[in-house]
Amino acid sequence: MSLQQAILPTASAPALRTAGPNAYLSFFGKWSSFWLALPFPLALLLLWYVSAQCEWVAPQVLPSPQVVLTTFLDLVRSGEMFDNLKISFVRVLLGFGVGLIGGLLLGVAMGLSPVFKDYVYPLFKAFSQVPVLGWLPLLMLLVGIDEALKIILISKAALVPIALNTYKGIENVPTRYVEVARVLRLSRWQLLWRVIFPAALPPIWNGVRYGFTHAWLALVVVELLASSEGLGYMIVFGRQLFQLDVVMAAVVVVGVVGFAIDQVLARIEVILLGWRRSGF
Repeated sequence: MSLQQAILPTASAPALRTAGPNAYLSFFGKWSSFWLALPFPLALLLLWYVSAQCEWVAPQVLPSPQVVLTTFLDLVRSGEMFDNLKISFVRVLLGFGVGLIGGLLLGVAMGLSPVFKDYVYPLFKAFSQVPVLGWLPLLMLLVGIDEALKIILISKAALVPIALNTYKGIENVPTRYVEVARVLRLSRWQLLWRVIFPAALPPIWNGVRYGFTHAWLALVVVELLASSEGLGYMIVFGRQLFQLDVVMAAVVVVGVVGFAIDQVLARIEVILLGWRRSGF
């Protein structure tokens, strides 16, 4: 008997026969949820258009969608939008990479070693309670306002949810999995790579997605306060010159890019965790 057979129940014949229709229902269910979510943003866009046309709000405060679209196309044609997007993307990738590695190592250490957890977890909880902006004044004195400041703050934002979800995922692995592995006389490395980590992968990957979301938000906040390049800087620069069309174009790009990356991570999650639907 294999480890998978010992841990997971064998799928019955009726369940296998109904897998095809269920897959189709799942596919159409996803599209129905998409169409259900579509009316609300369209209603907001319509309200924005009507407000601008009727001048319920001054055009200097709320530019029309046509003006924002024209400004966005001008920024794209001039290359300014892509240049700032590239700078922001490189920053968030570097910061997220540092936070990902640190968060995984810290979470695995706390999850596998009760002694290490007893020493580190209280300090980690206190560290996680301080928001990103709380570290900004101290770090500005220590490392200045160059790229190091931005990378450190972005990595901190990503590290906390990744470490916490990794630790909780390992800690909550069912004990029966470990007992079966011991009955099968798996070595410690086999126990980790074939039982612990696969079972803890769903919460770990959730932590990765939350970590990137927090890193993206921290990027914009840091660029709003201490940057001369990037999407956040475009928002500040547009506000200072009272160019609200530039501000809204940059805000839309921030939202669309963040949403797109989260969807990419969700698709990767489907691939990584496909074994949950196929019986390990």
